[in-house]
Amino acid sequence: MPKAEPAPAQDEAITGRAEASAITPDVQFDNYTLFLKGQRVFIHSGEFHTFRLPVPSLWPDILQKAKAAGLNAISVYLHMGLTNPAPGVLDFESFRALQPLYDAAKDAGIWIVLRPGPYINAETTAGGIAHWATSEVAGRLRTNDTSWRAAWREYIQGVIDATVPNQISSGGPVIAVQIDNEYTNRYPTHAGYYQDLIDFYHASEIDVPLTYNDFGGGKSFVNGTGAVDLWGLDSYPQGFDCSNPLRWSPVVTDYHQHHQETNPWQPFYIPEFQGGSFDAWGPTAPGFDACRILTGPDFMSVFNLQLWAGNAKLINYYMFYGGTSWGGSPHPGVYTSYDYGASITESRELGAKFDELKRQGIFIRSSPEFYKTDRISDSSSGPQISSNPDVFITQLKNPDVHATFYIARHRDSTSNATADFRLNVTTSLGNLQIPRFAESITLGGRQSKVIVTDYTFGSSSLLFYATTQVFYSGVIAGRDVLLVYGDSDQDHETTIIPSGTPNRLQASSSSFFKTTEDAVNGTSTITITSLRGARSLATYYDSDTQLVMYADTQTVSSFWSPVIAGPETDPFRNYWGIGTNQSILVGGPYLLRDATLQGDTLALRGDLRSDVQLTVIGIPEGVTRLSWNGQDVSPDLRAAEEISSVGGSVFVGRVAPKASLTRLEVPQLNGWKYQDSLPEISQEFDDGAWTVANRTETNIPYKPYYGDGRVLYGCDYGFCENVVLWRGHFLATGNEQSVNLSINGGTAFAASVWLNDVFLGTSFGNSTNNRNIIQETDDNFNFPSGAVRPNEDNVITIVQDNMGLNQTDYGTYNGDTSKSPRGVRGFRLLDGTFGEWKVQGKVGGYRNFPDKVRGILNEGGLYGERQGWHLPGFSTEGWTSRNLSDGLPDGVAGVGFFVTTFNLDIPQGLDVMLSFNFEEPLGQPYRAFLFVNGWMMGKRIANLG
Repeated sequence: MPKAEPAPAQDEAITGRAEASAITPDVQFDNYTLFLKGQRVFIHSGEFHTFRLPVPSLWPDILQKAKAAGLNAISVYLHMGLTNPAPGVLDFESFRALQPLYDAAKDAGIWIVLRPGPYINAETTAGGIAHWATSEVAGRLRTNDTSWRAAWREYIQGVIDATVPNQISSGGPVIAVQIDNEYTNRYPTHAGYYQDLIDFYHASEIDVPLTYNDFGGGKSFVNGTGAVDLWGLDSYPQGFDCSNPLRWSPVVTDYHQHHQETNPWQPFYIPEFQGGSFDAWGPTAPGFDACRILTGPDFMSVFNLQLWAGNAKLINYYMFYGGTSWGGSPHPGVYTSYDYGASITESRELGAKFDELKRQGIFIRSSPEFYKTDRISDSSSGPQISSNPDVFITQLKNPDVHATFYIARHRDSTSNATADFRLNVTTSLGNLQIPRFAESITLGGRQSKVIVTDYTFGSSSLLFYATTQVFYSGVIAGRDVLLVYGDSDQDHETTIIPSGTPNRLQASSSSFFKTTEDAVNGTSTITITSLRGARSLATYYDSDTQLVMYADTQTVSSFWSPVIAGPETDPFRNYWGIGTNQSILVGGPYLLRDATLQGDTLALRGDLRSDVQLTVIGIPEGVTRLSWNGQDVSPDLRAAEEISSVGGSVFVGRVAPKASLTRLEVPQLNGWKYQDSLPEISQEFDDGAWTVANRTETNIPYKPYYGDGRVLYGCDYGFCENVVLWRGHFLATGNEQSVNLSINGGTAFAASVWLNDVFLGTSFGNSTNNRNIIQETDDNFNFPSGAVRPNEDNVITIVQDNMGLNQTDYGTYNGDTSKSPRGVRGFRLLDGTFGEWKVQGKVGGYRNFPDKVRGILNEGGLYGERQGWHLPGFSTEGWTSRNLSDGLPDGVAGVGFFVTTFNLDIPQGLDVMLSFNFEEPLGQPYRAFLFVNGWMMGKRIANLG
């Protein structure tokens, strides 16, 4: 087996290293980057929340896609509310487990920045804080109050226990842990809270840096009490208006200045940079396809590169994969899907955003000289090195070598114009203007470019300059290999310092390429100019020491550069730059997950959507066979000859999905069975087992508006999750005419009210983007004639569906805004008084719920849920057959359960992305929950006005 290319030696001193007890020789940093195991590393990361893909067997899929995109890390929020559902209860089983994530990350060669909160925001209910804490903690949340400290300690200790064996110092993937999230130290109790967390970690065996994600540039927790080891800034410069996806905000121009003013002794860390957008629920929600346009490839080209221009070297894109906020996990302002318009869709599919991220990611992975750069100047203050004043240039230069990076964008970053320009550059061979032979460099609309000079590719070859974009640089089969690309409707130019004995120079054989050999200050160069119309893959230069290729942007997007693992004895064998530097180039497949050397075989594993031409450039030494997903691939010698003549280092064959996997029968959902699920409004219903709601005090700061002193908040009785039912009893004297209720569940809720079995109406909380608003309603429900039963027990029944607890108010930074008063904030009969009030929610509340697999937020208190009608295996024998489209019988208000079963036979080896589409009845308002095998996969709210 050919041995892996050795990792580069670390030949520079680690300067400016922060002295902190959480930093070990395994994780260090200077003012440029992190050092992992002594190697300088540009952390290029994407956000992934395992609780939004609650199937651990699918987590490797996301991590492999991150690695395929050139990323080397993921950032992971944990959810306290799911893991710590009740005081004294920790649950790291099923999808809440950490070990399967750590194992998958190590197998993929992906580092992890862990972000356990306790508060995470993340558009989750209560910002991730356990619901029980919102009612049982007497002190203010997210402060150094002793009752809040007691609430989070057990959860954080559980995270520590699971993480310590998986830190980089123990051969694991965890390189940092974030302290809470997006807060401010302007209040002493907040700084004290952060210091409490820091002290707790420092008292443990956690030895990686503790980090912080600063919201809004507040410069909190840099110094003083609560200061972390590594401070970071989050930035969402495009905003979240997916309804206007073509309306751009200007780029942020002061990233570098902000870093220099805040923590110049540390690397510039961006724990969250906009990788998409959430979408607020409601009738005007545009959907995530619009969000994917708002933050699409053009946005990534301009805004990501502007972040690079700010000299950020630790970047995490939020989100890389969004997933689904199943059950009751979203906060009130967003709906179930958390697709986020991310690079990977909710159904785990790849598209144009992933392609752009991969083009950027492989460039960063291939460009170690880019890891250490100083910001020399930009067009706002430095020399005007662009011939076009409408083009803005930022110049970054490696202080140890000559490598220089010019990042170009429109001065008006929102411009859709085409801008041509030439660039005055300073190189190791003198000053010159580029391009030298093409007419110009072009920015086509909303586009940015990285123009390099004195760029080392492979081990020692020199790319003198390129107006093409670098996709890949490395050593393959003993040769220095470079793959550059550009848009086919633009001219591009690439100049190299050639070496070795040429094999064949193919670029000159095409009318779309012009080759010029000349000398620059006595040094021989070869310049290849690709003209408008150049497409596909072409060889620029081919010798026994160098291989330089060009592809148009569309073609290069079909290429992959899988990491070939290092020695099996190395625990970091899958980590680029630490355990291996060996890779190849493979073109054609929808996804290439990995490549391994197995004797004389190069084994490729990936996904196909159709049959494709498989092109492998750079066959490792000793390899004579190639396999795809375990099947041998035969070479297509003629196709290989058409691509280029590059000795024995190119392989071309065809691969196709297995014939048996090309068609899948998706069953129709029919044969529905129906059962009424609101027996609570019946006169015969016995609520004797329900909880008596007789509390007169609450830790929730939003107190009742009126009533008789009783507090009717679900969380105070252990029922915070999803649907909660209330029953208020009164003995009628015959004069009762109406009831006055103030029903509140934060934003985005509905509460339907019955007097006995007569429907009185529904109270709504409005939809809003603002996660900080508590929506209040005060409704007067009149009693219809004959509804009151004189001299009998009458019951007001309230069925309340809530859409999550509020997050921290970012105006006041008051953690107690998560203590939402979900329930009835006021109640009274206009004539008469209530007797007993009772409440029922999720079976067992948050202390004794039976379904530990799906967890605390999966279901609510509907009768059918309490009976387990949504669970697999429940018998519907004796239920009524009824079409789902018919809705409830007689069109009356109520609650019904519709259940059907179906067989889904997916052959092994096929990854099928399925979704549910329901035809909506016109004009009929409803709320619907979708359960699949017991999992609440989403809520649908329609026609509510």
